[in-house]
Amino acid sequence: MTVPSKVGVLGGGRMGAGIAHAFCTAGASVVVVERDEQAANAAYERVASNLAKSVERGTTDESLDALVARLSVSTDYADFAGSGLVVEAVPEDFDLKASALQAVEEQLDADAWLASNTSSLSVSELAEKLQRPERFCGLHFFNPVPASTLIEVVLGKQTSDELAEAARTWVADLGKTPVVVNDAPGFASSRLGVAIAIEAMRMVEEGVASAEDIDAAMVLGYKHPTGPLKTTDIVGLDVRLGIAEYLASTLGPRFEPPQILRDKVARGELGRKTGKGFFDWS
Repeated sequence: MTVPSKVGVLGGGRMGAGIAHAFCTAGASVVVVERDEQAANAAYERVASNLAKSVERGTTDESLDALVARLSVSTDYADFAGSGLVVEAVPEDFDLKASALQAVEEQLDADAWLASNTSSLSVSELAEKLQRPERFCGLHFFNPVPASTLIEVVLGKQTSDELAEAARTWVADLGKTPVVVNDAPGFASSRLGVAIAIEAMRMVEEGVASAEDIDAAMVLGYKHPTGPLKTTDIVGLDVRLGIAEYLASTLGPRFEPPQILRDKVARGELGRKTGKGFFDWS
């Protein structure tokens, strides 16, 4: 089972654009739906830019014209009709995701698949809000999507065996490696990644070492490609704070966000996207 011939992506921010790029280069026609015309146009530019880089780097044999011909953007959920799969990539808020997934499901055929790019929220609880929970799973892509080789396939309690197998195949067709996990707070990647990052933040807070030296210890000593604090800057401190708060509420106080993280988010120091986090990106 290859990727569906038509794939929808709800949300065209950094993650949504990366997901759209991945399916476009795998041969699917992709429609990205955004909240308004300005956001939709920005999403188109993001995906088209990623596609152009793939052509320049020779990671695809297709021309840019052929790739962008398969890409469209919209502000109307009705344009998801006919999709074999829709991936939701809206901000990490349970109520927002649940209502968005419900609205998407209304537009899909009964045999279509639906997935969320959530990095920590319960796939089983989101599925309970849907009419066809067995046709829903988590597909947790990693940032930046074009360069990342990992996708976490998250199986809810209701996810069918057919979807579990299909998702593994799609991930392979995208040129990435599937890691299959059963639904649990933070799955495998976010839970471990946030645990390390939180401890690194506490070490900065306590004056154990600088952010640079803490990251160097993990890069040089444990062969991490990027240290936990720089990774936090890339992911976004606000995103990490939201995940940590959710994990603390579900798994206990060991995931309680350090004060330094709360303070930086309150000051608008959100990492690379704002020019400053634990590091200076200006």
